[in-house]
Amino acid sequence: MPVVTTFAIFCLSAAAELLGSWLVWQGVRENRGLVWIGLGVAASGVYPLAATMQEEPEFGRVLAAYGGVFIAVALVWSTVLDGFRPDRFDVLGAAICLLGVATIMFGPRPS
Repeated sequence: MPVVTTFAIFCLSAAAELLGSWLVWQGVRENRGLVWIGLGVAASGVYPLAATMQEEPEFGRVLAAYGGVFIAVALVWSTVLDGFRPDRFDVLGAAICLLGVATIMFGPRPS
């Protein structure tokens, strides 16, 4: 699977997980109610479905790599939607995670 497709699927998974968590947060912590919580649960259900679209057959490898993408997407999400301003160590940490993702997903494997 091409690198761009792999990362796009991971980003879709992360966006679904983040949206679901954010909606539940709004429902519970901001007292917006059960509709928001229900929408959050539904959005969270997209995350594992998107993850299964990866061609990699090893569940553990896919989920380990996904974690690195989730970290980077969470920083972008919080910057765009919550006004968080990551510092250079946040950015460096996310870059290291993405390097880890690339290593896990695309490193040479013995035949």
